[in-house]
Amino acid sequence: MTTISASPFLSTAPATRHTATRLRMTQRGRRVLLSVAATPIAVALAFALLSGGSALASRDNGAAIGTFETITVATGDTLWAIAEEIAPAADPRDVVDALIRFNSLDGAVVAAGQTLAIPSEYSAAQ
Repeated sequence: MTTISASPFLSTAPATRHTATRLRMTQRGRRVLLSVAATPIAVALAFALLSGGSALASRDNGAAIGTFETITVATGDTLWAIAEEIAPAADPRDVVDALIRFNSLDGAVVAAGQTLAIPSEYSAAQ
């Protein structure tokens, strides 16, 4: 009896070329790809539309010349301390709010050397 051994490396069959198959997308795949690509654009557009109004300048006229005084913030000054100094009889919370709105500040933090405009209703009280 003869023994035949088969080895995967020794093949007498002719070598076949492997051709790459072409990727075919289904209708569902196209929709998924389109939605994945369009979602960040839609989110950015919605964000820009919803928050874009805050970037616009107001149509309000600025304060007339002579209706306010300016002060320079000293080292260690806070809006609360400035509010108590310029309007001792008024509620400091209201004065701080008025200073923030009048000077278009982002918050209640001020830096040394910063110039603040004081509304005329409080500048006469000094």
